[in-house]
Amino acid sequence: MLALLLVLAKASGQATGDDTRGIDGLPEVAFDRLSDKSVTALGRAALEIRPTEWKHGETTNFVYHFFHGFVATPVSVEAEYYYRVVSKELGKDTSQWERKSHIYIFESPEDWAAFQKKASLDPWTGGIHAQGDLFIQRNPQYKFKGRTLGHEITHLVIYRFFGAGVPLWLNEGYAEYASIGAYANYERARGMAARPQAAGVAPADFIPVEKLADTTVYPEDINQVRTFYSESEKLVRFLSAESGPGFLLFFEGLSQGNKFETALQKGYGGRFDGMSGLNREFEKYATQDLAAPSH
Repeated sequence: MLALLLVLAKASGQATGDDTRGIDGLPEVAFDRLSDKSVTALGRAALEIRPTEWKHGETTNFVYHFFHGFVATPVSVEAEYYYRVVSKELGKDTSQWERKSHIYIFESPEDWAAFQKKASLDPWTGGIHAQGDLFIQRNPQYKFKGRTLGHEITHLVIYRFFGAGVPLWLNEGYAEYASIGAYANYERARGMAARPQAAGVAPADFIPVEKLADTTVYPEDINQVRTFYSESEKLVRFLSAESGPGFLLFFEGLSQGNKFETALQKGYGGRFDGMSGLNREFEKYATQDLAAPSH
């Protein structure tokens, strides 16, 4: 481990001529001068891929490990933006946190595939949050970056605020919900006519709320994975629209180990006629094509 860190510290001070990042670019920092040098086992697996070529930098809430500054700079801007948005949405103050989360930025599909293999990730995974750190791919050859970063930043914030007890559907559903709105707002702030959209779930594919709530592992079929993500996002959106404060009470209850019905009662009282009443109303909502409201 020490040998790896020494290699990284040396490599981080090397500049390359093809790494133009602009006047407001993310400053490069030697590894041994980072304010937070803690590296998890998964982080070590990432840094062992082309170990002499990693560079490092940091912002208010994150430490970045990257290959080129012109790729890491926009990631750093987006990461801080998403972090502020999600923290505000959840009504949480992060000003007293001292440990920074690490973001590992891969560029080439080959490097990402090598990391997927090392980390035993599903082949469709485009980014992952683990133990408070993020691992993502940003291929500089593609202009469209998508919502992966916002989605994974949301997982990170959920982990910090609520721990590891958040049910799978809620974790993924809220990450989709937050990233859809935040990404559209981010694009509009850059002068693009972006509007968040949410397509309906096919009636034949609808997953009853009780089954969705009991899901603890991802479906094996890729089409079922898409339905799981889409419907989870819609349930979050449906409950948030019903009552913002109620949804946060519901969220808190589930994260503390409450059963779905108990958390629903805490957040919404007698608004729904139990699980069956919620399922009946939600099915109508989820199977429509909806334009998601702005955050």
